[in-house]
Amino acid sequence: MNTILGRLKSGTRAWGRHGAILALASMLALSACQSTDTYFIVPETAGGEQTVDALTRNDPNAAMGAREHPRILETYGGQYRDPQVERLVARIAGALTAVSENPQQTYRITILNSPSINAFALPGGYLYVTRGLLALANDASEIAAVLSHEMAHVTANHGIERQRREEAEAISSEVIAEVLPDSQEVKQIAARGKMRLAAFSRQQELEADAIGIRMLAEAGYDPSAAARFLRSMAAFAKYESASSKDESLDFLSSHPNTPRRVQLADEQAALYANVGSKEVGREYFLNGINGLLYGSNADEGYIRDRNFYHPKLQIAFTVPAGFSMTDKANAVVATGPSDVAIRFDGVKAKGRRNLEDYIQSGWVTGLVPGSVETTSVNGMPAATARAIAGDWSFDVTVIRDGGEIYRLLTAAPRGSGQLQDIAFSVRSSFHKMTAQELSSLKPLRIRVVTVQPGDTVASLSEKMMGTSRKLALFRVLNALGPGATLSAGQEVKIVSQ
Repeated sequence: MNTILGRLKSGTRAWGRHGAILALASMLALSACQSTDTYFIVPETAGGEQTVDALTRNDPNAAMGAREHPRILETYGGQYRDPQVERLVARIAGALTAVSENPQQTYRITILNSPSINAFALPGGYLYVTRGLLALANDASEIAAVLSHEMAHVTANHGIERQRREEAEAISSEVIAEVLPDSQEVKQIAARGKMRLAAFSRQQELEADAIGIRMLAEAGYDPSAAARFLRSMAAFAKYESASSKDESLDFLSSHPNTPRRVQLADEQAALYANVGSKEVGREYFLNGINGLLYGSNADEGYIRDRNFYHPKLQIAFTVPAGFSMTDKANAVVATGPSDVAIRFDGVKAKGRRNLEDYIQSGWVTGLVPGSVETTSVNGMPAATARAIAGDWSFDVTVIRDGGEIYRLLTAAPRGSGQLQDIAFSVRSSFHKMTAQELSSLKPLRIRVVTVQPGDTVASLSEKMMGTSRKLALFRVLNALGPGATLSAGQEVKIVSQ
């Protein structure tokens, strides 16, 4: 399913720092589905008559990557299809394959249709990069740094080694648990095992950094791009943290990013200071991502400041002033003052007609007996209820529209006097989109613009759409520090329709 209903996943994972969001997340559990394909980089030395399938037919590592590939697509929204962007990534990857640790290795590269900042590799040469990461980069050498790092994981067999160590630790823990059941010592041994795995993973990342930076230099790219892009990712993570965004799918959560790691990347780059050319590739990279989809797509719905629009479902709602909305992996979540949070998602009605019975069917924790009431919301059948769990109070609203049931949950600390007013405001704003709303709504994209005389960081950032923090996002997307200025003729990225 390509609607928000189809991409909802388990609601039990952590949602960020706000307790209200954690409380909301503990109430639900849903599922997802999607599939698509990828494209290939075959080494020139393999010969034109060779194919990826022929080269990898007997490769057990490739079989392992193939098994995991559908799950990756499902988790990250499928493949992003754009020939212009695919050609750009293929051009950069092609330059790296000839200088890799194993020039015979084939690569299957997928651009994931996700706004998160991530890149990773699976055994057998399966490489993944999100369109969100492409949007953050500012030149080809930065994407080359990301791809060379992931190629290094493949050629060094890091995925296989990590799996072996995890299996060994799991077997060890099982044996110890049988010998010493229900003891504190078992927990301590398990904790030490996790620490060993974490240290091993960090060492793999540093090793992949070193190999990747060497590949950058030998392929003719700027080797300092690795440290430069690590800084950009850290800046983006800081920008996102202001909205308490769930970072569980982001690059920095799985690739440790510390000042020491950036320092080591700088030191590695210095080793290749005198090695040939140092292509940055800014112009052709910006041309390649001009028009790149940014943020959510039509299948997921659009956030515009305090408004959420879903053109496929033809529904919309607004959160109160002071709230910041974020499109999570399985819902839309808004956080506001005084630890109040709002969550929106949906499920298939599956023939359910009585909304009172649905609210009482067990998916709401701490439902207050007798609080369920039927009502209507802008002509649609609805029901409301109250719930209390721990230190939190909830307002629950369900709205039926055709074969869908939409759910609006508002959480606030117990005793808060704002819960009912905020929940009523959001509920009252929920409506079917008008023809005018549908016709005027377009996806956001990366637009490359040329700085004109008189343009400033402040004036260009005002052209940004889809965020209430325009200046901050403009600076992050263009890697501009607090005191940076612009020059006439310079090309920069903005987010616009």
